[in-house]
Amino acid sequence: MPRRSPDSASPSTESEVLIVGAGIAGLVLALELHDAGVGCRVYEAVPEVGAVGVGINLLPHASRVLHRLGLGEELRKTAVVTQESVFFNRFGQLIYREPAGLHAGYEHPQFSIHRGDLHAILLAAVQQRLGTDAVVLGHRCVRAEQDESGVTAHFTGPDGAELTPVRARVLVACDGIHSALRKQLHPDEGRPRYSGINMWRGVTEGRPFLSGASMVRAGWIDQGKLVAYPIRNLPDGGQLLNWVVEIQTPRHLQRDWNRRGDLEDFIHAFEDWHFDWLDVPAMIRGSESVLEYPMVDQDPLDRWSFGRITLLGDAAHPMVPRGSNGAGQAILDARAFRHHLTTAPDPVTALRAYEAERLPATAQVVLANRSMPPDVIIREVWQRTGDRPFDSIDDVIKVEELAEISQRYKDIAGFSAEALRTDA
Repeated sequence: MPRRSPDSASPSTESEVLIVGAGIAGLVLALELHDAGVGCRVYEAVPEVGAVGVGINLLPHASRVLHRLGLGEELRKTAVVTQESVFFNRFGQLIYREPAGLHAGYEHPQFSIHRGDLHAILLAAVQQRLGTDAVVLGHRCVRAEQDESGVTAHFTGPDGAELTPVRARVLVACDGIHSALRKQLHPDEGRPRYSGINMWRGVTEGRPFLSGASMVRAGWIDQGKLVAYPIRNLPDGGQLLNWVVEIQTPRHLQRDWNRRGDLEDFIHAFEDWHFDWLDVPAMIRGSESVLEYPMVDQDPLDRWSFGRITLLGDAAHPMVPRGSNGAGQAILDARAFRHHLTTAPDPVTALRAYEAERLPATAQVVLANRSMPPDVIIREVWQRTGDRPFDSIDDVIKVEELAEISQRYKDIAGFSAEALRTDA
């Protein structure tokens, strides 16, 4: 178990880079910096690490980074290698199907994985490579100050008591959607932007559907939308199925990835979704628990970097969870940060260069997730059919137009096959 630092009266110099937050962003950054020979240590607010959350997808651009860090074999043993992305209307009629990851000709796979499994893989790698004391728990960063030679981070413990300040050359805030350091750097930013859509999530043990490695998007938010895909293969031949449902509603609760939801708030929209390839209400009811989350994001910032302090991952660019890109963009951030820190003449220049590369790129994804994520495919069909069954999808929309919609998002998010071929 990662250790907690003892208290003392004055700041201690711990490392070259201080990483605030031991989520996916912070742990991948630690692995990148270690691989580059840069000393770092991660400070995490929770006193104990647990397997939280549900499923996420790692698209080929993020998968490539993790393979370069030597994690590919472990991911393949744990995750499901996604084979295809499939779109249906709420009547279970096929709209569009396209291959994914390796099956689409990418060099690296797309992975569907439980967030807890991914976090466990990353944490184990950090502890093995950097040492068991590389992640320090029970340290909530509440503020930071800097001078010409470094940054001092201030922490409180689980009981609210002040802990030993820590000194480093650079501080990277990977402390997520409720980032205290983002608030310090942008005190007048304002409240998150609610999309008008609420989502509920869960995982259910069940039998494989379609290819057994399919990512499904079905329906549309006015009448209920579903995303479903397997995230773990089980010894008995079954799978752990991740599902997400979305409904347009004025309901808007505080952002909390672990907020418990109520099945009765949404199950009515999916009661008649009995397809020959999946019984949707049975899958939803089979979940031991339901999590609820409002679809919220925040407008892109004008800057992340202030001297020797910068933001990374959700702390830098919180986005609505569409397009499988939240964790992926954080992983790309970490790779870019490593590059600039190890090639720039000084830390301040490095942080500015990192921001110049990643802020515009992630701002595009934040805005695209609002208006034209891959889900646009099912929205377009819903609008053209008036939410009625069709005789033939070719009478509604041509496959070339559907492929163009899909390609547009790949280009924006940086995981088109062309981009990954040309970006060494």
